[in-house]
Amino acid sequence: MRRLPDGLIWLTGGCEAARNHDVNHVFRQSSDFLYLTGVEEPGCHLLLDPKRRRSTLFIPRIDNHHRVWEGYVPDAKESRKLFGFTHVDYADTLDTHLRKAKSGYRVLYGPKDGPKARKLAGIKAKPDALRDALDELRVVKQAGELELMQQASRISGEAHHAVMRATRPGLREYELQAIFESECVKAGLRHLAYPSIVAAGRNAAVLHYRKNDALLQEGDLLLIDAGAELKGYAADITRTYPVGGRFTQRQKDVYSIVLATQKAAIAAARPGVVSGDLQILSMTKIAEGLKALGLLRGETSGLVEGGAVKLFYPHGLTHTLGLDVHDVTGGKKRQLPNTGKITIRFMARLEPGFVITMEPGLYFIEALLRDPELRRKHRGSVDFAKAESFLDFGGVRIEDDIVISASGPARNLTNVPKEIADIEELRRAGS
Repeated sequence: MRRLPDGLIWLTGGCEAARNHDVNHVFRQSSDFLYLTGVEEPGCHLLLDPKRRRSTLFIPRIDNHHRVWEGYVPDAKESRKLFGFTHVDYADTLDTHLRKAKSGYRVLYGPKDGPKARKLAGIKAKPDALRDALDELRVVKQAGELELMQQASRISGEAHHAVMRATRPGLREYELQAIFESECVKAGLRHLAYPSIVAAGRNAAVLHYRKNDALLQEGDLLLIDAGAELKGYAADITRTYPVGGRFTQRQKDVYSIVLATQKAAIAAARPGVVSGDLQILSMTKIAEGLKALGLLRGETSGLVEGGAVKLFYPHGLTHTLGLDVHDVTGGKKRQLPNTGKITIRFMARLEPGFVITMEPGLYFIEALLRDPELRRKHRGSVDFAKAESFLDFGGVRIEDDIVISASGPARNLTNVPKEIADIEELRRAGS
């Protein structure tokens, strides 16, 4: 309300969505509404009236039919105590409140269409300004938010430990998915932050692999990218390790490049650093590693700027993390123009309280390495014959979640083994 004092602010919570016939998807509250209210139930509204310094939460009016089928839901009196609102009313009274509250306002920060928005004829809707204000608020995490994210990361990390100990040849990817997700549910985290990626062997070269049904084989690497959320706040963790318990020399060579890249990027992440510069750093480190393996040749800067390294590292290093796994980036005032030769999705100057992922990767993707146009473009920079000998390899990604500190190094929320010796020791202990 301090940021938008000249308008009425109205947010609508999420509603249940049909999965099929009379079965709904599992409900997850919209992130903005969850941020401002803490309410995880569907069908709610929030009305903020800056001139009268009044905030009102609107909840569904529950009847006996709902109580019979769905059970207990707090009423208005209980919701005031539970969520900390002085004013709580029922959603079927929202129209009346909107008509009264719009007096003295010419601006609505909220939806510009829909049946209820038409009750506010005469004042101009500015949904983009509301979006920008929420982005500015949400991108810097407060102490309570960081505590929730630390808990989500701890529990997700313990689930990764369980999967790492259980991995062995002969299992299916979905069996490891079941272990990860059951560990999270047992700890009380009933929502995943995103669908789990459990990719063995060549499947690890599919960045958003979803099938999770292949057989694990001796000699393969397993890549698992999985995280749960606590009260909406996400963890996002990736580990890659050998199915059989020990890295081969070729696997060590590739894995070490990615790990060194991640360590360098985390060490460089400080307030004032531009996220795009970290991306360039990671691409440079990957390119240097690929040159050492004989897969790339030429000046490192040219391999980065010309895009040859992207055949092996086609995604970004980092994104913000919070109530969305790809969280808000801070509104217009924090976003920086992409003025370099390399297109970078997340461009912002890092600030204390930012939570970001660090996830470099190195992959051998047939669709890129055998693309005729890319082969012509990069024939002087890439040893394609040698690269094709890695097509059975899959890929390596290592991902941690870090908090930008006001001074000193970034704080790492992730506590899952990633050193080669530590992984092999844990794998021996689990076998």
